[in-house]
Amino acid sequence: MSTSNITIDEAGSEERPLLEIRDLAISFQTASGEFQAVKNAHLTIMPGETVAIVGESGSGKSTTALAAIGLLPENGRVSGGQILLDGEDISHAPERRMIELRGNTIGMVPQDPMSNLNPVWKIGYQVRETLRANGKPSGPADVARVLGEAGLPDSARRAKQYPHEFSGGMRQRALIAIGLSCQPRLLIADEPTSALDVTVQRQILDHLETMTAELGTAVLLITHDLGLAAERADKVVVMYRGNVVEAGPSLELLRNPQHPYTQRLVASAPSLASRRIQAAKAEGIQTEELLAPTDVVAEKALSDDVLKVESLSKVFKLRSGVGKATDFKAVDNVSFNVKRGTTTAIVGESGSGKSTVAQMVLNLLAPTSGRIVFDGVDTSTLNSREIFKFRRRVQPIFQDPYGSLDPMYNIFRTIEEPLRTHKIGDKVSREKKVRELLDQVALPQSTMQRYPNELSGGQRQRVAIARALALDPEVIICDEAVSALDVLVQAQVLNLLAELQSNLGLTYLFITHDLAVVRQIADHVCVMQKGKLVETGSTDEVFDLPQQDYTKALLNAIPGASLMLPPVVA
Repeated sequence: MSTSNITIDEAGSEERPLLEIRDLAISFQTASGEFQAVKNAHLTIMPGETVAIVGESGSGKSTTALAAIGLLPENGRVSGGQILLDGEDISHAPERRMIELRGNTIGMVPQDPMSNLNPVWKIGYQVRETLRANGKPSGPADVARVLGEAGLPDSARRAKQYPHEFSGGMRQRALIAIGLSCQPRLLIADEPTSALDVTVQRQILDHLETMTAELGTAVLLITHDLGLAAERADKVVVMYRGNVVEAGPSLELLRNPQHPYTQRLVASAPSLASRRIQAAKAEGIQTEELLAPTDVVAEKALSDDVLKVESLSKVFKLRSGVGKATDFKAVDNVSFNVKRGTTTAIVGESGSGKSTVAQMVLNLLAPTSGRIVFDGVDTSTLNSREIFKFRRRVQPIFQDPYGSLDPMYNIFRTIEEPLRTHKIGDKVSREKKVRELLDQVALPQSTMQRYPNELSGGQRQRVAIARALALDPEVIICDEAVSALDVLVQAQVLNLLAELQSNLGLTYLFITHDLAVVRQIADHVCVMQKGKLVETGSTDEVFDLPQQDYTKALLNAIPGASLMLPPVVA
């Protein structure tokens, strides 16, 4: 073995990498031939070190991690290079050897707890199976200890519960417990918190960091969030289209990225925007230079209120078994105004009531009390014909670009559907309108004959935006409209929304759990917690001078919020 990566520790003895990947190539056999997903990848992890691989979907980061633990799909193979685990080449190790290494030497925390925890097995049983498979003590006390170490309170009772009885954060802690149960020397964490709210994400990552530090475990962190990677890792490896394009110490790479793709990632990362803006203000740079294009702030301040939400509440009846139904107040006395031509963001964690507010504004859900006034008219007084007209003026863009488009409709029919529903124009004029809409969202005309499954996530969301624009609405409700997208695609869609607002005078009500995105697009912010509106103000006021502890906790939990960054203009 080459000694080029052997280092000298403080005692003067040689220390070799725990994991070294050299010129790794990974190929997949597909119906159209062999596809090379990873090309000449390389990285080094020293004992106890945390290294993050960042990149967008399809960059090869998760594939590289799966190769390191010997879990490539059946049609995948290591077609070149080496994977050295403590000096042993395991790139083509037999399955028996990999079974020995998994758990004891290499552990894994996968991305999606709902698909990686067996729904019909109790949590304790799944931990016990892992301990037993790796020859560790697996009694009830051992299971409770492992779950307790992962931060699950009342762990003996929790061990007797099923995954569906856990919250998202608790399920993720259970996966961390399983991954670290046998105290591996290397833990692969593949997007371990991407589906969680920022405050829960920070709690989970803090606990994971504490546990791995106590065990001396090295971590290979897979993430698309550059801010999170830089905050949590000693080194960052950037992958793009199967290649490692840049690698280095986290802060050094963040402050001085060399490769154009890394520069784009740093400039586009929402989680880093707040720090860049704060640094810019300290140096007297205008904030607008760092954000997507918007209308003049003074003009927006003078505009009228197109939407007023007054003392809005929503109570749901919850039934459990045969017992009496109980009331659950999802929205509790919420009031705010939205000025014409501006963007108001409603932010909060899962269960805060923000999406319920959006559904009531869209007239998809009736309020229990309070009212919504659109352009001077109480929407609760509208008859069916007036509601039909109302829907022309207020349109939604939903979160999931996969689920919100009919897979049986081609893109032309998808965008044309609102025009046909509202009996607007003939076939020729509707086709012309669809072509114009595709131009507006920067999609080629050829997209019309394609189907949703033939498009990327970003392209699908552009189609959803085109469909929302088809009826020339005045207000668009964006319900987590960019949360399912990679950071670069997310930045492109946010810039598109801002450009459309500037050109068409649109008003946005932007629903999101991601405060980092809010800073880039919103003029006004409403913060919700457990159904209540706890803070409201201009974006600068809420970010720079938050009044409520909950708002401060949300801001502090943004990945990368603690990093000191120069005022790089995107």
